[in-house]
Amino acid sequence: MAGYTPMRLLAQSPEDLAVLSAALQDAVGLLGDFQYEPKAQQFTLALNRFRWEGPSRGQGERVRAALQVGSVLKAQSKRLKQGHEDGVISLLTMAFEPGEAPGGVLSFTFSGGGELRLEVECIDMAFADVSEPWRAAARPSHPEDDEA
Repeated sequence: MAGYTPMRLLAQSPEDLAVLSAALQDAVGLLGDFQYEPKAQQFTLALNRFRWEGPSRGQGERVRAALQVGSVLKAQSKRLKQGHEDGVISLLTMAFEPGEAPGGVLSFTFSGGGELRLEVECIDMAFADVSEPWRAAARPSHPEDDEA
């Protein structure tokens, strides 16, 4: 697409994470596109993110994106059906709960009450768009957005 520049971000602080969380809000993907590598201390997610920075009219656009989390000590999930690789998820938000500095827990909250919690030595995240954008089926909306 004309004028498209792929987004690439690093997150190494709670402030960086807030920017990354906003960029990935309403990203959708499959549970089969989550990969945890304990020996490498890495967790990788592939998602189709909504381009909030893209066209403000119409349905908007999505783009394939990859998120890599480093320095992962432990991964836990709640209400995400492991073994259901075709299970669809929609990311709502990411947050950091500080622990023993600089470590803590990164939490990913998904629609439907699903949650992924990654215990990390520090915030060490890299994100990149990896495809050209395409027209989204619909622009994401949230009930609280409609009330404002």
